[in-house]
Amino acid sequence: MVTAQHEGLNKIATFDLECTRDMLRALFDVPIPKSGEACTASPDLSEVDPGVCRADGAILYGEGGEKFGVIVETQRAPDEEKCYSWLEYIANFRSREKCPACLVVICPNERVARWAAKVISTGHPGLTLKVLTIDKWNTPVITDAGQALDNIALAVISTVTQSEHPRFGEICAATQQALGGIDPGLAYRYARYVTLSLEGDAQEGWSQGMRTMTYPYQGKYAEGLIAEGEAKGRVEGEARGEARAVLKILESRGLSVSEELQNRVMGCQERAVLDIWVARALWVESAEEIFD
Repeated sequence: MVTAQHEGLNKIATFDLECTRDMLRALFDVPIPKSGEACTASPDLSEVDPGVCRADGAILYGEGGEKFGVIVETQRAPDEEKCYSWLEYIANFRSREKCPACLVVICPNERVARWAAKVISTGHPGLTLKVLTIDKWNTPVITDAGQALDNIALAVISTVTQSEHPRFGEICAATQQALGGIDPGLAYRYARYVTLSLEGDAQEGWSQGMRTMTYPYQGKYAEGLIAEGEAKGRVEGEARGEARAVLKILESRGLSVSEELQNRVMGCQERAVLDIWVARALWVESAEEIFD
């Protein structure tokens, strides 16, 4: 099941491809072009049934002979089936795009990072797979806002992977301050996706910083709508309050909300699903896209 954390981490890694380029080049020794074209590629990596072999995201950098593909996966728990499907992802992407490609797995906790770091044997002599992981061991602890601004996507993803670090409060402060130095629309989305990606005390720590400081990107309008929905949730039920927040965001952004969509949203009682719809409501181009 897709969770709010899963959705948040995927968006951090794929919604701004230039920032992601800088992050990947800083973390891994892979031949991603320093500049040039960047576009999202289809994450459907199966010729027969796309649902059988679908990655969380795919990016294509460069063009011509310099093309390089990046397949993105967020893994919240070990899954032995991935030891078989991940090699298929790479093979099918290379076949379709006619270029080299790598697989990057985002690991939000230590248990998953240790599992994903193991070498996968295919059985064929000399053919093994060791995926590239983004985890607490290879992301830096960034406590300086200037350093965070130099590579904002790296700072944002590190805020999540370093959520158990003793200096997490300083990490949050540096990232939040750095976000104030980029486009407010881009910064708000990063901030929102960090909120979704964190859990427990770390999420509260990040949110506390957002509440106590004032930044242009905070999107008070959108945050106010969410808060209103949550306040009503305490009286009418948390799920119903969050469902109202989804509809208010869509309507206030000028998107057409059909009666069928309204009934589906208000009828949902799963908080994890509603969390995802709230996040999507902030950026979708049509209301129906929250269900994609």
